[in-house]
Amino acid sequence: MNRRWWLVLWPMLLSACKPEPELHLFDGGDINVTLPVVNVELDAYWDYETIYGHYDWRHEWYYGWDDADQQIFGNIGYTEPEVFMLRRYYTGSEPLAPHTNVFATTFKGNSFKGRYNWGFWDVLVWNDVTSPDGVQSLNFDEQTSLDYVMAYTNPSMNSSRYQAPRYTRSFYQPEDLFSAYAQGIEIDRDLRGFDYDPVNNIYIKRLNMMLEPVTYIYLTQVILHNNNGRITAIDGNANLSGMAHSAIVNTGTAANDDAITVYYNANLKRDCALVPYGTPKDDPLRATAEHADIIGGRLTTFGMCGQTPRLIHHVDEVTDKNRHYMDVTMQFNNGMDSTFVFDVTRQVREHWKGGVITVELDLDTVAIPSRKGGSGFDAVVKDVEDGGTWEFDM
Repeated sequence: MNRRWWLVLWPMLLSACKPEPELHLFDGGDINVTLPVVNVELDAYWDYETIYGHYDWRHEWYYGWDDADQQIFGNIGYTEPEVFMLRRYYTGSEPLAPHTNVFATTFKGNSFKGRYNWGFWDVLVWNDVTSPDGVQSLNFDEQTSLDYVMAYTNPSMNSSRYQAPRYTRSFYQPEDLFSAYAQGIEIDRDLRGFDYDPVNNIYIKRLNMMLEPVTYIYLTQVILHNNNGRITAIDGNANLSGMAHSAIVNTGTAANDDAITVYYNANLKRDCALVPYGTPKDDPLRATAEHADIIGGRLTTFGMCGQTPRLIHHVDEVTDKNRHYMDVTMQFNNGMDSTFVFDVTRQVREHWKGGVITVELDLDTVAIPSRKGGSGFDAVVKDVEDGGTWEFDM
């Protein structure tokens, strides 16, 4: 997905018989824009160095991914978009000038034909959003400013924990979002920057752009060592706190420093062999591997506040100021519910473009909660014997 591609603009001619054709644009001709096929492999996008060396997410991911997970979460990686939103901004004779006019278009496939004035243009492309249930969480603000488009999500009905004090609800996670942005594209009367195509008798202008994610995928797993039936179920939900509320589609930068908690689905999978993701079922490694119950989940976020993950190359460049907590509510075999809260700040910062977040919990060290006259309740760590919310530093 981080491979480059060509955005191709070529003028349609009024006459195809001339050996050196004239370039006709808004006065009668069109420019055809060709877009790429997107590479959506996680291996390509999660290819970076961490403080522990090269990152191999498959080696860290034990939860696996089967048909049931596909129904709950969708694809484990990004979904390749088919429909695109195009915004063209004409800046006249001045490149990089503020946007005063916008031409909005939606198109399917990888080509678009439109008319352009002579002068300079900025071009913004992002994918049309789709979700498995048909309910879209992403919202787009194009009214506040013509110079950028902002994407954001709204609060859910789920209570949040361990986040910015101004919020009492966790927010819906955004759908997969990609964008590309080019500024100062010159459509010149003298054909500077154009190549002549003698076969089709047209001039072609190629722009080197990159379609990159605006949202980032995290795969979370809580490995329940020595569970032995202690944890019998979860409520199907989880939260990750300290993430950005919105992002600028043009740049992929978090729009502001509003830290929110992101709400997502989770699933309890029993008796999982702790082997790397993709290990064949007949691999001898499975016969000797430890087995454990695992709570797995997949979420997308706008990343960390104030960051531009596209420009970060190493964890030392991350300037995140928020703590990140993951909470999961579990049910014990006596019917009691308790919320476990794990500090996963280091892992989130290390994986600034997304990745695997792993919590290992030894149930032999956790007392089964009990309380007369009711179910579990929220509590601090010193009240662990009564159940409730338990905080763990990982």
